[in-house]
Amino acid sequence: MGEMRYIGQTHYQLEVCGLKRNLPVIQVGDDLWIASFVMLGDTQLVNVCAGALASKLAGYDFDFLVGPEAKAVPLLHALSTILGHRQYIVCRKSVKSYMQDPLVAEVESITTQGVQKLVLDGIDAARISGKRVAVVDDVVSTGGSIEAVEALMSKAGAEIVCKAAVLKEGSGYTGDLIYLQELAVFRR
Repeated sequence: MGEMRYIGQTHYQLEVCGLKRNLPVIQVGDDLWIASFVMLGDTQLVNVCAGALASKLAGYDFDFLVGPEAKAVPLLHALSTILGHRQYIVCRKSVKSYMQDPLVAEVESITTQGVQKLVLDGIDAARISGKRVAVVDDVVSTGGSIEAVEALMSKAGAEIVCKAAVLKEGSGYTGDLIYLQELAVFRR
């Protein structure tokens, strides 16, 4: 799908897994607009998409699901439940006082201004050292968040067996990715 022409549209209708959502189109750069996809609070969307992603991930052998904070958290939870995993790991956006020896990676995203951090608690890093992980996010656009999670997994000594998302947005990410639907970006 890649790019679409921006002609002043305020909404974009997305259909994923048979569900339709009317997404607001928002400007995120001088000549870049995106259809804002937020799963937080949409239980039906999270559960249906998690079920569809779970069927795509079922053939992979992994010990943990891992993803970035915050919009992917309900997806991680639902996937973990469906796949029968007891735990999932969240890479946080800042160092928390309870963390022990946290690992840090920097990330740039089209939806966040400037550079932000992703942080893996040292306790979680020890749990996944030598383990196989599936990296999951809600939307992959440029791949910045996925790359930061990959860097954290490398620092922790975990092996990434697959990467998955509900949506692949635009054509900026060219790595291997399991996804349910493409989502266009808009340019004038």
